Amino acid sequence: MVSNQPDAPIWRLPMSLTGMARHTQYNHLRKGQSMTEPNAERTRLAIVEHTRRLAESAAAAGPDAAVPTAPQWTVADLVTHLGQTQHWVAEIIERRITDPTQLPTELAVPPTNPLLWQTWLSESAQRVANACSDEALDAPVFNPAADGRPGTRFWLSSMLNEAVVHGFDAADAAGRPADVDADIAAALISNHLAMLTSPTWEMRRTESAHAIRGTGQTLQWLASDVPGNAGTWFVQRRPDGAVWRPETQQADVTVTGPARSLLLILTRRLPLTDRDATGVRVDGDTSLAQHWLDNTAHVAG
Repeated sequence: MVSNQPDAPIWRLPMSLTGMARHTQYNHLRKGQSMTEPNAERTRLAIVEHTRRLAESAAAAGPDAAVPTAPQWTVADLVTHLGQTQHWVAEIIERRITDPTQLPTELAVPPTNPLLWQTWLSESAQRVANACSDEALDAPVFNPAADGRPGTRFWLSSMLNEAVVHGFDAADAAGRPADVDADIAAALISNHLAMLTSPTWEMRRTESAHAIRGTGQTLQWLASDVPGNAGTWFVQRRPDGAVWRPETQQADVTVTGPARSLLLILTRRLPLTDRDATGVRVDGDTSLAQHWLDNTAHVAG
């Protein structure tokens, strides 16, 4: 998952979690959940393209530039994080690792010369895209979310998320625009909610998982530029945990706007209530939506 700290890679799990994940059943989604994943080839191409854009933004910003949306990072940290994560994930899939105790321990070393960043990131993006081949999509591979998806499909969505959201971070650092196609943003919103409601989220982020529980409060996220249920996310906060479904219902708060803006709000890159900047409208209990955002930060461990 996208991190707000320069720790990498993001899914290097502590032993307490790897033991749990190894014994979790992967063949079902949690009740109330559903996943809509983008076409695999489109996802692979998008990983490569958004990594290319990140590399261009990083070159424009310079290695020592601060990253406003990840305050503890420099652009050099951002480049290192993405390239190392892509190489690390590619190795997991290439080796068909199913046991989390066997996850790679060596990280790729980024070039010391920033002029070589673009080549290095191009190689890492292409490597992970190639690893997520059609043949590998349903092969036995470790899925740290334990959410029912085959491991490679989990990693494919996660690597798209890394490239897109950190691509925004790099563009913001460089003062450049960062476009995201609506269908890609919508798929990443589904992936984001799947992560927050996955079995291992509670193990890794106990405070977050408990904070987003409730007594039936509901949140509706609506993408104004995505047709059908692919652009709808209905979240219910239950005593036993939050769940979500791709549907539209009356909710305590409804957040409506372009899928790109919703994704960047959910990943805490854009503010919830700046309608001029985001094109997003909030109807109902704004504090409920803000509480959700305040308690769902993705932090590396």
